[in-house]
Amino acid sequence: MGRDGHGVTPMGIAAEYGHLEILAILIQHGGDVTAQATNGDSVIYDAAGCGNLDCIDLLLQYGANPNVASLCSQLPIHRAAYEGRYLALKKLIPITNRKVIRLCGMSPVHSAADGGHADCLELLIKKGFDVNPILGCHISKNYGDMRKTPLYFAICNGDVTCAKMLLKSGAKPDLDPLRCLLVAVRAEKYELVSLLLAYGADVNCVFSVISDTVFPTALQYCLKDEMMLRLLLNNGYHAESCFESLQLKHLKPNSYLCKLGFLKNVLSQ
Repeated sequence: MGRDGHGVTPMGIAAEYGHLEILAILIQHGGDVTAQATNGDSVIYDAAGCGNLDCIDLLLQYGANPNVASLCSQLPIHRAAYEGRYLALKKLIPITNRKVIRLCGMSPVHSAADGGHADCLELLIKKGFDVNPILGCHISKNYGDMRKTPLYFAICNGDVTCAKMLLKSGAKPDLDPLRCLLVAVRAEKYELVSLLLAYGADVNCVFSVISDTVFPTALQYCLKDEMMLRLLLNNGYHAESCFESLQLKHLKPNSYLCKLGFLKNVLSQ
């Protein structure tokens, strides 16, 4: 059978749009259920994105393999989790090999958090998936921030629901090179900052990848944000450490805070 401009077969297109009858006709006329597009997407991968259980069942009946990854190291289970296809995800979990998932370098927990689908995330957690999986280097390098964890995806999305679910289930907030707390502070997400601090995020963390000074990174992100600064200080922020840097060693903390216009209000708390 022919392919479209993206190398997708008619089978893949029918599966992607959930056209069960067309898919069945194509199979009856020799359509290959194991065919992959130019980018490695399988027919069942396309069906997982659509979430049509009947299409998925038909493909499985005729030999489709849910453990074949795309060139981007994505399995059907990843696609279902990212797109929020709860029933498809539930179907794929028991038939997807956990070792194959690990070899892909990405967990469907990452996918669910990235897509912002709390129901899928909850399902994966209930089924025993680790909430602290680390992205493989071949995937992490595609992100400028070198992200690693599902929690990081949730924080970047400003997703309080998914972040809270991950943290309650044991997600560690300080596993990424650019800490989740710093992302939340920079984005002015007060609720997320409070949540991360409540679950033990290091308030004095620094992003050492791009900075070899002791100047606290969080302070750089909230110099003009009195509310955020107060929140950090009330949770053990060591403002004194910024005065150890060469640029500020001649200043005392109080005089510097006065320059920023914070001291009066901070001390009144």
